[in-house]
Amino acid sequence: MVMRQSLQLRLGQQLTMTPQLQQAIRLLQLSSLDLQVEVQAVLDSNLMLEQADEPQDPPAQPEASAVRTADDSEAEIGAVASTLPDELPVDSAWEDIYESYDGATSYSRSEEEEWDPYERYAGAGESLRDYLYWQMRLTPFGERELAVATAIIDAIDESGYLTLPLEDLCQDLREGFTMTPAEAEKVLGQIQRFDPQGVGARSPAECLLLQLEALPADTPWLVEARRLVEHHLELLAERDFTGLMRRLKVTREALQGIVSLIQSLDPHPGARLSNAAPQYVVPDVLVYRQRNAWRVELNLDSTPKLRINARYAALARQNSSNGDTAYLKNHLQEARWFLKSLQNRNETLLKVATCIVERQREFLEQGDESMKPLILRDVAEALGMHESTISRVTTQKYMHTPRGIYELKYFFSSHVGTSDGGECSSTAIRAMIRKLIQVENPGKPLSDDKIAKLLEVEGIQVARRTVAKYREAMSIPSSSDRKRLV
Repeated sequence: MVMRQSLQLRLGQQLTMTPQLQQAIRLLQLSSLDLQVEVQAVLDSNLMLEQADEPQDPPAQPEASAVRTADDSEAEIGAVASTLPDELPVDSAWEDIYESYDGATSYSRSEEEEWDPYERYAGAGESLRDYLYWQMRLTPFGERELAVATAIIDAIDESGYLTLPLEDLCQDLREGFTMTPAEAEKVLGQIQRFDPQGVGARSPAECLLLQLEALPADTPWLVEARRLVEHHLELLAERDFTGLMRRLKVTREALQGIVSLIQSLDPHPGARLSNAAPQYVVPDVLVYRQRNAWRVELNLDSTPKLRINARYAALARQNSSNGDTAYLKNHLQEARWFLKSLQNRNETLLKVATCIVERQREFLEQGDESMKPLILRDVAEALGMHESTISRVTTQKYMHTPRGIYELKYFFSSHVGTSDGGECSSTAIRAMIRKLIQVENPGKPLSDDKIAKLLEVEGIQVARRTVAKYREAMSIPSSSDRKRLV
């Protein structure tokens, strides 16, 4: 067989994503915190960009001061008014809050509005282990007891429970600090008197007993509560109130007082102390009602405020063939595209948020039960965008409304058919399930099957398994776990 080489001409089309388009897509899907990191990285690598709150350097040449910096304003990206359909009753304030961008302006608020309405920095609190160490140093332990106390505290988890047997702790002590389990039990007893009450327990029952022992002796139902925790705690976990009344030989009213006392205790005493810094959600979009209309604005506190350095932009315009001028021009072009990508991100986010608010006006006015079914395709068709773009812009983006802060994804939900041929969103169904459970009889909670039948009366046809799925998604216990004494 003879192999021959030949040349063939073929015509074809291929889509290629330019680096600029890739950058725009990447910025579109970043959260506000990730965007701040990305902006800082660009500021560190591109000398043409600077923070808008920094003093603006004068141009390098006097004659260039009269010329608009950054190549006749084409390099500077300001706020372009977002043109939305006139029939939408939702007002968008892009043109109200953004001015045209030139060398001395940027898309930011006026300088007198520099206050930050959000507390973004918070120091870490004291950990449980450090708090126990501090109490240990105030306790008159001997050298041997101090070694055992240190080992015990090291074995206490974040919930406040001792995770290792005392025998293992005694064996792990370094040479010269041998101690029997009975002696270690005394040290553990002293640690169990530390604050918070119940720390160092080896089981939930021991944790509750330690807290009961710390209560005054004249506390009502204290003796009965100790007996219940020591011998019948499993019956309480199973909500077997009839068995508890028979074992404790008390009336229903007395058992209600005993259970209330136990429920006032903390089964996880160590969880009250944490060294984790709180994480705050910074909304990307602000929604509020004004003159019987809903207005949508970008949150300027989370929007990067950048501009092109006028001095370097003037140097880049010089007609020179040296390497420095080419270097500046490359950075200027990159800065142009980055600012353009930021503008596209803001415009797209504002358009999508405005469309969501328009379609979910009843939710904003009446609550979860009025949430309308909405999918990505609905918003994509209304704005003339692709579903993937809507998915990117709604991921990890948050909207501040009079009802609270919600992720944009929250407003998208599947639908269930109703008996009259309409549709009801899954969010509205979850709200109805939550409402039914809130008004149920605590002594006889509603089962999932009963909730499905009640919803069917309202014209919503859902299966029992669907009710169970929605209930578990809302972290609501089953009917047996919701049972209470009346």
